Amino acid sequence: MNKQKIIIGTRGSKLALWQANFTKEQLENLGIEVELKIIKTKGDKIQHLSFDKIEGKGFFTKELEDALLGGEIDMAVHSMKDLPTTSPEGLVLAGVSYRANPVDCIVINKGQEDKNQVYQLKENANVGTSSARRKAQLLSIRPDVQLQDIRGNVPTRLRKLKEGDFDAILLAAAGLERLELDLSEFIVVSLNPKEFVPAPAQGVLAYQTCATDKNTRRLIQQIHQSKVSAVTNIERKVLKLLEGGCQMPVGVYCEQDQIGNYHVWVAKADTWDGEVQRVRFSSSTSYQLAETVVGQLGKSNSKIQAPNSN
Repeated sequence: MNKQKIIIGTRGSKLALWQANFTKEQLENLGIEVELKIIKTKGDKIQHLSFDKIEGKGFFTKELEDALLGGEIDMAVHSMKDLPTTSPEGLVLAGVSYRANPVDCIVINKGQEDKNQVYQLKENANVGTSSARRKAQLLSIRPDVQLQDIRGNVPTRLRKLKEGDFDAILLAAAGLERLELDLSEFIVVSLNPKEFVPAPAQGVLAYQTCATDKNTRRLIQQIHQSKVSAVTNIERKVLKLLEGGCQMPVGVYCEQDQIGNYHVWVAKADTWDGEVQRVRFSSSTSYQLAETVVGQLGKSNSKIQAPNSN
């Protein structure tokens, strides 16, 4: 049995702690002693601004990365969609988790829905989200909705919805499922990821370590999901080529079929209220796939057909 002790750095929200404890259990199953250390990030401290108004990239990750570089922790567990595509010098992405449901959901207060409308959102519905990507794609399909920024962790956002601050809010399905929240008092509409394209690597956890910490990196390889990284690498490469971060209105989703072909969907806008460009591209190889997709995006003026109202 390995006697080594690993200190995992994590944010303190319920979802971040779920993610860290999930990772802790996986490592403990390998006979490794694990301790959690909670670290507050800029994104946790600044609750009055939408994400696109917080300066700098990595506002949910930088303090965790600083703790890694300072030797306070051995590994950091991130929501991979929050992780900048370029690691700071001295740090590496050592592994990724399984992928939870990658889709976005619209959670609607009962009584505020309209089943005859797309996504069951009533005309001029007041929808809460602080994601520029979600704003852009929702407006491209439902230009009548009224968007309002919302911050806080998942339970806090649901409480604000329940209290009537919003008619509906947009959330990632992965967080709702991992927290096993009771959503029976709401209407939940799951959005097709090929139509309403999620953030790159949505639903995946990223395990970050120091580049020189070969022992921790070797241990993480035992829980690393290589099939997941095959598609998230493509999603994040597209984001990197677009020079995008968490604030950029871009969604990228990649699937690999049973015979190994890759299928990529991208939705990108220049601003949260700008026109959305969309591309779908398939390839038998990952070689130069992200570069080809970005090249196609530059040529594309295609708009997605509005989905059915059901």
